[in-house]
Amino acid sequence: MNLVILLTTTAKKSDAHRLAHQALHHRAAACIQMIPGLESHYVWKGKRKIAREFLLLAKTTAARRRDLIRLWTRIHPYDCPEIVTLTGKSASAYARWVATATSS
Repeated sequence: MNLVILLTTTAKKSDAHRLAHQALHHRAAACIQMIPGLESHYVWKGKRKIAREFLLLAKTTAARRRDLIRLWTRIHPYDCPEIVTLTGKSASAYARWVATATSS
């Protein structure tokens, strides 16, 4: 069964909690894992940057993917948030739970 994982990063733990809370509140995701201590290296506005960030991995369905992207785009603290979609197969029972948890 297909499963969709969206990932995003944020600098502050409070922002990561808000993104996770809102995704769950709106049933746009079934589960969100937050990984602290990520070190990101990137170029922003012509300058090389290094930042400590929190990585969020949200499990959702293909049907709810767009809702989660819209929600996170609207409330994300970054000017240009990273919101990446990964798709793949999952164990049937887990994928069914994700589908149930994200249904209205």
